[in-house]
Amino acid sequence: MGLLTKKVLITVKTYPNPSKKYGETVCCAGIDLETSQWIRLYPIPYRDLEESQKFQKYTILKVQCRKAPNDHRIESYRVDSDSIQVIEQLDTRNKWERRKQIIMPTVCRSFCELLREVPNQKSLGMFKPWEISFSAREIKLNDSTKRDACYSQLSFFDKKKDAIEEIPFHFYYHFKCFDRENCPGHKLPILDWEIGQSYRRWRYQYKTTKVLLEKIQEKWLSIVSDSRDSYLFVGNMQRFSDQFMVLGVFYPPK
Repeated sequence: MGLLTKKVLITVKTYPNPSKKYGETVCCAGIDLETSQWIRLYPIPYRDLEESQKFQKYTILKVQCRKAPNDHRIESYRVDSDSIQVIEQLDTRNKWERRKQIIMPTVCRSFCELLREVPNQKSLGMFKPWEISFSAREIKLNDSTKRDACYSQLSFFDKKKDAIEEIPFHFYYHFKCFDRENCPGHKLPILDWEIGQSYRRWRYQYKTTKVLLEKIQEKWLSIVSDSRDSYLFVGNMQRFSDQFMVLGVFYPPK
């Protein structure tokens, strides 16, 4: 398949990740405005983009891309990063009305239902959670020499940059599917760019790790509180189709 030109409303940006194959990239996902279907755009070397190409969530991008040849997931497309054009960022006026017009038609009834569709390779979706709680687990960081090696072998044309910091915690949402009495409950890791950035920024504001984690929990529970009409954006892993992660939260006010 040749290059396609698409307009996409970006709803998901994951925390940057270095790899030997692609350098440092982020995975982005959103809604294809022509088809109203989910689409995954990868790899995007976000910190290497020109300033005019950098974008926030809820931005409409115009990109050239093709179906990812080595990714069986139907939503996955390889992006020509040079083609990225920022068209418009949708505002939050009228309780996020412009964003809701595009995003809400894609809502799945539940995460349980989304899991049943996985055999058909559906790997992105959104749904309304219920009875949400939050947890954090400290992890052992990867070998820094391997991580640094990914940066040391970046091509001559990549911009020089400091290695992105690995966050020493995994964060999780625990929830049940809304309006499903037989839901067994779910626990998914959170990979949103914003939670990683919050950890990096707030650790200088709070004197102890305990207080820092409490503030992160407070923030990520507030956006799924009863005052918000909240939905989770989720996606799975290429190699392990049954392993999903929370990629972001859509939380317009009620």
